[in-house]
Order: sequence, then structure tokens, then C-alpha cells
Amino acid sequence: MGAGDHVNDKASLSMRISFVSLLTNLKHFSIYFSSKSLEETKNVWRAADAVCFDIDSTVCMDEGIDELAKYVGTAEEVAALTQQAMRGGIAFEDALRLRLRAIRPSMKLINSFVASHPPRLTPHVSDLVCALHKRDVPVYLISGGFCCINEPVAKILEIPAQNVYCNRLKFYYNGDYAGFDESAPTARSGGKGEVVQFLKDKYEYKKVIIIGDGVTDMEASPPADAFIGFGGNQIRDHVKTGAKWFVTDFRDLINELQKT
Repeated sequence: MGAGDHVNDKASLSMRISFVSLLTNLKHFSIYFSSKSLEETKNVWRAADAVCFDIDSTVCMDEGIDELAKYVGTAEEVAALTQQAMRGGIAFEDALRLRLRAIRPSMKLINSFVASHPPRLTPHVSDLVCALHKRDVPVYLISGGFCCINEPVAKILEIPAQNVYCNRLKFYYNGDYAGFDESAPTARSGGKGEVVQFLKDKYEYKKVIIIGDGVTDMEASPPADAFIGFGGNQIRDHVKTGAKWFVTDFRDLINELQKT
């Protein structure tokens, strides 16, 4: 796939209206709870033909936007909004807009932050991604964070750039903050499910797993065939309750793969 093809794919994805978006209008988290049992979820995991990971507090130990806020001195305000979004207490797109308004990250600030804050990968995630690659299972990163911060993560894990779906910041000609691409599915509640559905339609995947710590990850199943909650860095009560399989150590997933 060429760079132009990837751009076209993402453009078509941004225009796609998925049924998953309708979930954001529902008030009860029970609608997101997987109907699969623990054993069924493990079966899907062992047979998965694609795996999607969240990044913040899942692949990485930190919440990227919270770390950026610390860097500019707005940590308390931004962290509170992040917690609300992860618990589902505020629409993700609203939380993102408010957090960025508080930070107002310029291009110069982003470059300085990325240079001074290398990714802190969650223990054993590199081994897990490597194990999946050895099984020829494609790995995707689907994040509500920012591409400019997440790209180094993908590089370390040897995940192709075209397998990374996240949000893009906008800048004025002088490098000042100008907003973010609000058309991206990852910029709104329900958007991760739209990405999963897009991948299933495009590549005809039959068993897709999504792994993450937040409600935005859990609500992506369906269309993901199963969801695995991860609490190795942050435990969200709604996710721990709603996930049929909830782990705090990626070695549990590696060990399950070895059973096949």
C-alpha cells in the first residue's frame, strides 16, 4: 500500500457514518458490556486475525495528553477532564476540545515535549506485540491521543504507520495551535468502533480483538468481536465490571496465546 492509498483510506473512514456512533447517545454503560463469556473471549483472542490496542494507559504507562499538560502547567484541570472522559462522564470530543483549549500546544511545544519525553511502554507489551507478529497477526493502534506523540510508540513496536489511527493537531503558519482534525473518527465518542468496522470491511477480518483501559475501547465491541479490559496502569470501574476478561499484566495474554 502506498502513502496515497493510506491517505485515501483515512479520508473515506472519516466520512463513514457507522452505527457505532449511535451508542454515544445511550446513557447506560450496560449497552457496552460484551455478551461473550470469559471462555468465548479467550477463544477469540487465540484465534484473532487482527488485534487493536489503545495507547494511553494501555500500550504506554501514561496518558499522553496529561503528560503534555504537566509540561505546560495545566495538569490538574486536564487530568480531571481525562478521568471524566475515560469513565464516560463526558463525551470524548468535548473533553478533547476542552483539554486542548487549556494546553494550546504549539508546534514548538510539541517538538520539545516529544524530544524530552520518550514513550514509557507498559511492561511486556513489546513481548506481546512481538508474539502477535510472529503469528502473522496484524496489530493496530487506535488512540484518542495525538499522532505526533504516538508515532514514536509505533516505531518502537515496529507497527507500520498505516496501522496507527489517532488525532492530528492543526497549526497556523507560524506554528501556533489552530485546533484539531474534528473529522477523524478517533476525535469523537464511538469513533474507535468506526475504525474497527472500517478495518473489518476493508480486510475482511473475521475475529478482531480490541484491548484497552477505557470506556471508549469497551464501546468498540461490537463491532470488535471481543474486548479485553486492561488495568495494568489505570483501573476504570466501569471497564473492570463490563469486561468479561480483565487483565492487569500483558503476560496473561501471552500465556493464553501459547495454549494454541
